[in-house]
Amino acid sequence: MILVFLLVIFLGLNTMAAASKSITAYDFSFTSIDGNPLPLSSFTGKAVLVVNTASYCGFTSQYSQLQTLWHAYRDRGLIVLGVPSNDFGAQEPGTNNEIKAFCEVNFDIDFPLTEKVHVKGESVHPFYAWAERKLGVFAKPRWNFHKYLIAPDGHLVNWFSSVTSPSSSRLTKAVEAVLP
Repeated sequence: MILVFLLVIFLGLNTMAAASKSITAYDFSFTSIDGNPLPLSSFTGKAVLVVNTASYCGFTSQYSQLQTLWHAYRDRGLIVLGVPSNDFGAQEPGTNNEIKAFCEVNFDIDFPLTEKVHVKGESVHPFYAWAERKLGVFAKPRWNFHKYLIAPDGHLVNWFSSVTSPSSSRLTKAVEAVLP
C-alpha cells in the first residue's frame, strides 16, 4: 500500500514538473524558403510577427506593409516571418523558388520567409496547431495574411485577422508594446 502511495506521488510530481515547463514558440522550427533549418529559437529575445502569406490573394498587397513594418522596427528587435501557404483558395500554387522570386521582384521583400506549409487541416504545421491550442479556435487562420505576435520570451501575445493591416494602429501598438 505504501509503495502504491509513493508511486502515485512520484508520478504526480513528474506530471507537475512536465507541466511547469511551458511550451513557447521557440520550441518550434520551420524550414527557410531556401531549404535551411529555421528554428524560432534563433529569434530568442526578439518580437516576432508570423504571417501566413499567399501570392495571389486580395490581401497580397499587405506584403508591402509588412516590408515597411519590418524596416521600421527591425533595428528595435522585430522579426517579420512570412509563412507561405496554399491552404486558402489555392492562392499560393508556386514552388518555393517561385514564391521567393515573386516576393523579391514585386515587393522587395527581405524579411525571412519559410518554405510553403499547411496552416490548417490534417497536415497543419506544429506551430499553427500549438497556436490554435494556446489562443483558442477563434485565433486560428481563416484566410491568408493572418498574423500571430510572439513576445521576446517566446509566448504568443496576440493575433490579428487577415483584414488587420500591418500598418494599422492596433497592430503597430501591439508590436511596440512587446519590443525588447
